[in-house]
Amino acid sequence: MIRSQVIIVLAALSATTFVVAAQPESYKLVCSNHARGQAKSLAGSRYEEGRQDFGFDLLASPQVADGACQSDSPFFVSVTEPEGNYRVTVVLGSKNAASVTTVKAEARRLMIEQVATRPGQRARRQFVVNVRTPEVKPGERVRLKPREIGNLDWDNKLTLEFIGQHPSVRSIAVTPVRVPTVYIAGDSTVVDQDKEPWAAWGQILPVFFNDKIAIANEAESGETIASFVGEHRFDKIFSTIRAGDYLMMQFAHNDQKPGRGFVPIPEYKGLLYRYVQMAREYGGHPILVTSMNRRFFTADGKIKATLGDYPQAMREVAREHNVPLIDLNAMSKTLFEAMGPEGTLKAFVHYPANTFPNQPKALADNTHFNSYGALELAKCIVQSMREQYLPLSRYLRHGIPRFNPAHPDPPSIWSVPPDPFWSIETPYAR
Repeated sequence: MIRSQVIIVLAALSATTFVVAAQPESYKLVCSNHARGQAKSLAGSRYEEGRQDFGFDLLASPQVADGACQSDSPFFVSVTEPEGNYRVTVVLGSKNAASVTTVKAEARRLMIEQVATRPGQRARRQFVVNVRTPEVKPGERVRLKPREIGNLDWDNKLTLEFIGQHPSVRSIAVTPVRVPTVYIAGDSTVVDQDKEPWAAWGQILPVFFNDKIAIANEAESGETIASFVGEHRFDKIFSTIRAGDYLMMQFAHNDQKPGRGFVPIPEYKGLLYRYVQMAREYGGHPILVTSMNRRFFTADGKIKATLGDYPQAMREVAREHNVPLIDLNAMSKTLFEAMGPEGTLKAFVHYPANTFPNQPKALADNTHFNSYGALELAKCIVQSMREQYLPLSRYLRHGIPRFNPAHPDPPSIWSVPPDPFWSIETPYAR
């Protein structure tokens, strides 16, 4: 396939330099041996960067039969695309079998949750995926951690995962699109956790939004607001942010820890204000999010505060500079106390030994969440947007039920099968 290209001519003194840059391309992929028109057949295809611009990726290919790609196991489809936003249209379902299909993008971002189809039934869904690379500008890149090398959030392709009970898809359309973007800056409680059983609210958030907006979760494990500066992560955001976009910031878990990465409260507040002002100068809309509590209870079943003065410092910045605030710290206190010490075990990464392959010891993490816990926190974020009538709430999907942190959902609310990639290593922490 010959990809479309544009030639940019740069004149410097008497010399002329030609830089060739790939342009976004639209794809129509069909699960059939007989593609028509502009459509490309997925039958027999395997993605291979530099040789094949689209195809099945990472795991074994599904069966392509009767007009559908279908399997009893998760499968992945990738297409080569430069960074930007893409509207993805999937037609789910199989001619001859019932299916329940969940769609994730990139590093486990939840886009479509559990769409059930009967034999012969079709279900069409749309969502927007943000694709990014580490490049900021010539000579400057995001300083990636070892765990980010090869991560699906930082490569040159758009990757979709199909998972569920006999997941099935008939066609996939990928089209470049200009829509507002929500940039998220934060730490391991926000990031797209790329392996089970870890999860964070930033990777669950996309499922609540329609296809008129993109979620660009640029959070990373182990980050403070200061290291987010030093690793050029804010530079990356501001290299692509445009008027009308949003910048959500949540930091504190690592900032308050003594040692090399410690960020004093005055510096913390100063950096928050700096990036609030920068977002506004670019025509963007800043939103501050206080960090959720850890799972530490007092003897009487109340959450013990472990984040020092950082949540209050963020509240002060929001009040002093008229910035919308989502007080996830307060909402999570209500949520975790309603769950109780035993109930929160189902929301955090607490699993007995041998739950996962090569896991000889129990996992008992009181900071990081599984998918159910991340879902409940994402619901807190969405509910706060709605209650405050934030402009961002106009992009929420229709029909989302209201959420009361004092009455959390039961753990059974999350019934999506686990993803195929696992790790028992705790995400980076400073």
